[in-house]
Amino acid sequence: MNELGRKGEELAAALCRERGLVILETNHRTQAGEIDIIAKDSDILVFIEVKARAGDAYGAPFEAVTMRKRKKIQAVALSYMKKIRQEAPARFDVISVSVRDGKPSLEYIQDAFEA
Repeated sequence: MNELGRKGEELAAALCRERGLVILETNHRTQAGEIDIIAKDSDILVFIEVKARAGDAYGAPFEAVTMRKRKKIQAVALSYMKKIRQEAPARFDVISVSVRDGKPSLEYIQDAFEA
């Protein structure tokens, strides 16, 4: 992961905490892929994808969460839920980090997509 990606994930984790989420894991990897942040919001498991970009030449960061990426995130989420042997409501959020002139701007998209 590059420096922008690392910084974006750090900022995203701080935003999650500010919103009252409890971070359970970061960079959870399986054979199916990776989820950047797994958190708990009350009794809801939250699977969060973080996308960071410098500039908007290729669109907003959240636009990079394609259908293919969503399916990977869903597969990793299912694997995680099986691993912890806990059924809980879940949601999929995206945190978009844009950096312009060295200043980050974050957008939290709750329920960005469904399973």
